[in-house]
Amino acid sequence: MFKRQLPLVLAFIMGVLFIIQFFIPHQWSQDMLVWVNKWIMIIVGVSLLLGIGSLIHFHYNQIKRLTPGWGFSVVMFIAFVLSAIAGFLPSIFPGLVESIGMPTVKGLEEGSLLDWIFKHSITPLSATMFSIIGFFIASASFRVFRARSWEATLLLLSGVIIMLGQTPLGGMIWQGIPDIMTWILGIPNTAAKRAIVFGIALGSIAFSLRIIFGIERAYLGGGKD
Repeated sequence: MFKRQLPLVLAFIMGVLFIIQFFIPHQWSQDMLVWVNKWIMIIVGVSLLLGIGSLIHFHYNQIKRLTPGWGFSVVMFIAFVLSAIAGFLPSIFPGLVESIGMPTVKGLEEGSLLDWIFKHSITPLSATMFSIIGFFIASASFRVFRARSWEATLLLLSGVIIMLGQTPLGGMIWQGIPDIMTWILGIPNTAAKRAIVFGIALGSIAFSLRIIFGIERAYLGGGKD
């Protein structure tokens, strides 16, 4: 009972406290925020270690059991080890790193070994992935954008205008297409995005209040009971 009530009490106290703190422009209020942020950084660091341990445990079991797709777990381990070595190598063996012509800059700064890995592996892989996703999006758009109703027709027409407006072909067909595209993106699209942002904000407020007052207890691991 105590293990379930203590998190609820702490969530209520901290939630109410920092709602009040936001509206108090006093030095002690700002100092308290800085102090809590430092603790948050510590908790995030510990959570990162737990997450790494969970990741390693999961992929180790995938390889041990030879489950379908276990080769991807091997690739994950190789990438994890190489990235860790790239991060620690300039700090532990600076002379060795310099002698073999590798970047000696530490961390994620420009010119570091991790920066080199990012530019020559992550960036090309991301470009390849998104180029493939483009074909899936085009295929899905063809299946979804069908004029079954006037709303679907309007969506189809807007999508066609925006796609044509993004290419030189649209201006060649009619010079007004880029202007219509700009109007669609600047007015109806912006209004819809603002409505979505307002909805997300209200939903976040409602969900936060549910947590503060103990209505939402899913984070305790046992539902609402």
